[in-house]
Amino acid sequence: MADYDVAVIGAGVAGLNAAVTTARHGLKTVVIEMLGAGGQVINVDRIENYPGPLEGMAGFELGPTLQMQADEAGVDFILDQVEQVAKDDDGFAVVGSETTLVSKTLIVAAGSARRKLGIEGEDAYEGRGVSHCASCDGPLLRGKDVCVVGGGDSALDEALSLSAHAQKITIVHRGLKPTARHSLVERCFAAENIRFMAEAEVAAILGDDGVTHLRIQRQGENLDLPCHAVFIYVGLEPAAAFLGDLVARDEAGRIKVDLMMRSSIDGIFAAGDIRQDSVAHLAASAGDGVTAALAAVRFVGTRG
Repeated sequence: MADYDVAVIGAGVAGLNAAVTTARHGLKTVVIEMLGAGGQVINVDRIENYPGPLEGMAGFELGPTLQMQADEAGVDFILDQVEQVAKDDDGFAVVGSETTLVSKTLIVAAGSARRKLGIEGEDAYEGRGVSHCASCDGPLLRGKDVCVVGGGDSALDEALSLSAHAQKITIVHRGLKPTARHSLVERCFAAENIRFMAEAEVAAILGDDGVTHLRIQRQGENLDLPCHAVFIYVGLEPAAAFLGDLVARDEAGRIKVDLMMRSSIDGIFAAGDIRQDSVAHLAASAGDGVTAALAAVRFVGTRG
């Protein structure tokens, strides 16, 4: 017999909204998460793509708020990293590093992991100048020069957060123009201590006990850019390796779904930016979670 009716992998906005919905429909639900409530959003200093009273809230506040709703709905939580999912006679076996359970259905809402640059010094200086959280490390860099790598929303959001602490922030991005939404670009251009370095790539992160400078490739030349820290935001990769070849995925590794978030395997659903064609906004992820949950409710109902 299955341990649960629904197992939700991931405790981000998509996963927690899915769990609340299935639990309120009377299904025995568990959420499995390796980081904590909120997922990647806990690193966001100010939320601006979630409508209603939650807009403007810090990410580390939103996660616990959603978890509280899930707790009240009767959702179980397991802190573990899912390593494998396999088809089982009773549904699906979910194998974690410390826990194994069986569920009739599976909602995959594991989100995405930050893409690495894959360059010299990136791993060596992790935690010693290489960071991914401006709200966490910004106060430690008061009066320092820092760099942000990337031209999207996340990169410019972090640059604005850092502008309250750092002396100078240089945004290094590959394109001629940043790809972030217009309002963020305008705010960064208006900030006195933020500048853009366009058509540039970071070739190496260099230093001694900590980061001291970046090796930049720009217009066929190499140059050194002094800085005390570098914040890397160059896109996301779907965190779906644990699924192997169980479900169909697109070229980027995201799960293919229909309008009801159903994957190529009956009983497996996907929600949030781990699914194909996600717009990667919190409001959309919340809707994905509810849609996947209702599809799971119907699936369990049709099978008694």
